Amino acid sequence: MLRQTTNNKQQSKNKVQLSVVLATFNEEQNIGQCLESVKTLADEIVVVDGSSADRTRDIADSYSAKVIKTENHPIFHINKQKALEAAKGEWILQLDADERVSEELAGEIQKVVRLGKDELEEYQGKLPNKKLFIRHQKIVEHRDGVVGNQDGDFTAFFIPRLNYFLGKYLRYGGVYPDGVIRLVKNGYARFPAESVHEQISVKGKVGWLSKPLIHIDSPSFSRYLERNNRYINLIRDELKKEKVGKSPVEFFNYFLVKPIGWFFLTQIRHKGILDGFPGIVFSFFSALRFPRAYWRYLND
Repeated sequence: MLRQTTNNKQQSKNKVQLSVVLATFNEEQNIGQCLESVKTLADEIVVVDGSSADRTRDIADSYSAKVIKTENHPIFHINKQKALEAAKGEWILQLDADERVSEELAGEIQKVVRLGKDELEEYQGKLPNKKLFIRHQKIVEHRDGVVGNQDGDFTAFFIPRLNYFLGKYLRYGGVYPDGVIRLVKNGYARFPAESVHEQISVKGKVGWLSKPLIHIDSPSFSRYLERNNRYINLIRDELKKEKVGKSPVEFFNYFLVKPIGWFFLTQIRHKGILDGFPGIVFSFFSALRFPRAYWRYLND
């Protein structure tokens, strides 16, 4: 079901231009639609599965994927790194099972991986929404540290994401462009695999693509609460690792200052209210992660 990149069968066997890689665990409801969206884009599909108990691996097999079964690590980036290491392509598109590649994004990826150094520089100079993307990148770098290098060749690209929540794609509240580094040159990027929040580490310059990746993170509210609960447990574990204080000051900070500040930041400054009811709900539950994680940390 994967495309051939040239008419020469022997050459296509020897050269893999684009690998699509995923790390999965119990994703039978998502992985089929994800792989369907890349079946004509990928020269190779690699799925590192954390011993799923459902049909995840069977579905991946049906798309001619290279499936690697391993354990399900608490820090999921460990398996994402394994997927990167298993890829043979010159370029790698790293996806989550709840993401979909639109036809527009697929076309942009096909174009970018074929451009030379000077052509990539020109492409980045004419990028639509460049100011918005650069502003978002500065926020990411303030949180996670500088991404990539200022000089050299482009070896990785942020891809903006449209997040689906309660029947709506969120475009405000600081949610969009939600840029994630997903297209990387093989051998120039790795996951440190030390934290759930970490950014992928890149050697080389990092650019942007303009077409969005579709993120079906929460097809239902119950699914959102389930994922949110797991995320809060990971934050609790990080609070424990960082040995955050358990003083009245920290209690006040996590139960009032952080959640209230976050809610009004996303709703007012980042105009989350323009996303209507879904935007308000998203900001509210996002803000609740601070007291909920801290409370679990206190009672652990």
